[in-house]
Amino acid sequence: MQNTATAAPSRGMMPQLGRWLRGERLTTLNLFVTFVIICIIFASQAQFFLTLENFVNIGRTLGVVGIVSIGMTLVLITGGVDISVGSVAALSSVVASILWLQADVPLFLATVIGLLACTFVGFLNGYLIAVVRINPLITTLASFSIVRGLAFVLSNGQTNQLNDEAFKFLGRGEIAGFPVSLLLMIALYILFFFIMHFTQFGRNLYAIGGSPDASRLAGIAVRRHLLIVYTLSGFLAGLAGIIIASQLASSAPRAATGLEFTVIAAVVLGGTSLSGGKGSLIGTLVGVFILRVLDNGLVQTRVSSFYQDVVSGAVLLLAVGFDQLRLRLTSTFGGKS
Repeated sequence: MQNTATAAPSRGMMPQLGRWLRGERLTTLNLFVTFVIICIIFASQAQFFLTLENFVNIGRTLGVVGIVSIGMTLVLITGGVDISVGSVAALSSVVASILWLQADVPLFLATVIGLLACTFVGFLNGYLIAVVRINPLITTLASFSIVRGLAFVLSNGQTNQLNDEAFKFLGRGEIAGFPVSLLLMIALYILFFFIMHFTQFGRNLYAIGGSPDASRLAGIAVRRHLLIVYTLSGFLAGLAGIIIASQLASSAPRAATGLEFTVIAAVVLGGTSLSGGKGSLIGTLVGVFILRVLDNGLVQTRVSSFYQDVVSGAVLLLAVGFDQLRLRLTSTFGGKS
């Protein structure tokens, strides 16, 4: 009798542990603890790490990765992936610079056209994935190569200067001491947080990631949702490319190289599952903070750029590994995620 009484609570605890593993609390707690530990380590090793100027510099680097990570979060929640975001980011500034410098199109209009071009690339990705039903990895890997090559063809491999004060304000300007790109990123996170948590569209994305077939049977327009998600990913990547060009006052076909891997690392580190159906923009935002602070701290402590690449790759591997570990623990203690 004593053994039975002892075992009963243990069996009752299993579903509770499973629900906790499936929820966002564990991921959020781990993220914040990791963030604090990283800050403590770099603060003890770098004299200027905790200065206001350094945090402003970190804020300037957050915008690009943070904005693209919004689109990547939505894509991964649906069970897909978008490898093309770095190439798409480069395309937006290349198109804008060519139209402005060679076709005498006003820079604002040229920038809008550049964003529309990236949005169209995102739409094509979504069409091939949702309608033609080509695997998301294959589709976006192909567009990754095609779009980057197109950026080189259009620019002849050259870097173009964009010396316009109004244009540079987006990437370099400040409002009340805060970088404009950071404020724009925060506004977008608030907007998409509302969409994901308080609209039927956001709830449908989680359902699609959990089971596309069940979602289709439930009356959800899966194709339309995927088209919208990949189109948004293209638009946000293009916006990030404009910010990069604004920060550098130039456009280059090589811009944003490797951005896709940084973004995926940030999103997965933030708790979004590669298998779809799970993720949060709050977790993504914290993941972006961790990666940007990590990069800044490595520079502050004068770690070689070669080792920085090693650390970035290790973070991506650990993030994916943690995601797989969470799924296994969830399956063990609480059934399917």
